Amino acid sequence: MKLASLKAGRDGRLVVVSADLAWCADAGHIAPTLQAALDDWQRVEGDLRNLATDLEHEVIPRDRFHERDAASPLPRAYQWADGSAYVNHVALVRQARGAEMPESFWHDPLMYQGGSDGFLGPRDPIPLADESWGCDFEAEVVVITGDVPLGATREQALAAIRLVGLTNDVSLRNLIPGELAKGFGFFQAKPASAFSPVFVTPDALGDWWQDGKLHRKLLVDLNGEPFGRAEAGEDMTFDFGTLIAHAAKTRSLSAGTIIGSGTVSNRGGDGGPGQPIASGGVGYSCIAEVRTVETIRNGAPTTPFMKAGDTVRIWAEDDRHHPIFGVIEQTVAAS
Repeated sequence: MKLASLKAGRDGRLVVVSADLAWCADAGHIAPTLQAALDDWQRVEGDLRNLATDLEHEVIPRDRFHERDAASPLPRAYQWADGSAYVNHVALVRQARGAEMPESFWHDPLMYQGGSDGFLGPRDPIPLADESWGCDFEAEVVVITGDVPLGATREQALAAIRLVGLTNDVSLRNLIPGELAKGFGFFQAKPASAFSPVFVTPDALGDWWQDGKLHRKLLVDLNGEPFGRAEAGEDMTFDFGTLIAHAAKTRSLSAGTIIGSGTVSNRGGDGGPGQPIASGGVGYSCIAEVRTVETIRNGAPTTPFMKAGDTVRIWAEDDRHHPIFGVIEQTVAAS
């Protein structure tokens, strides 16, 4: 089952979307918003699945689904917590600036709590007031949970996953060092993120969803050129069950909590830093990573961060090369 929110008010209008993303059906008689559906999932899930079946069989009124009309499926959320499951990415960034990599990073996930009071739609521009801030995209996988109890086990956490999707976790890289130096985490460096047009139930992913991981390539284009083709199921040190359980160690999580994987990152074939696509590698899921590789190899980065007019495109495909979650496509706009 695939769910989306069309732009309407602050929290959108819930629709069920066909498997091919061509059609949608209003779900307002079941739940007005995705958050309302998540709050009452046990009662409404069956009705939503029946609506999805009727949509596929073309026996109910339907409308064309246009991704440009979609908000992020949760236009705002009670909680957005982003992990760093691909420790290879963390290791590269720290190596580039000559920082030691603590051993704990390999068995204790990193996680920060991001702003969730408003997300960008999947085709909304990325507002940028100052290009010197170093605007970057981060292509990630996300899951949306039901209620998760305090102290949940990994197995309980996996069972609480309701939906899977993608995000562009926008980062202002040149603001990060100053904020981290204060010892109190990100804030200004992490503006609004955007999410894929649709979120998908794990069962609808079939074998692509195993062991709390999405086993598909995460595709990224920058200004129309291939930038990243990393395998989301590879080099993921912490699966989503582990990430959710980590978040729930000292608190319960409300239905509608979004948990991010962090930037998807693959090692190179030799176990070292990955290669650009043009050099036969799988590329990168953010600009910062290619800049760290350039620094490690050449002493200084050469790839610039995004500026006004630059466009990033993020998606994952099925075996017929059709987008699974729709496409995040955003252009930086001076604000």
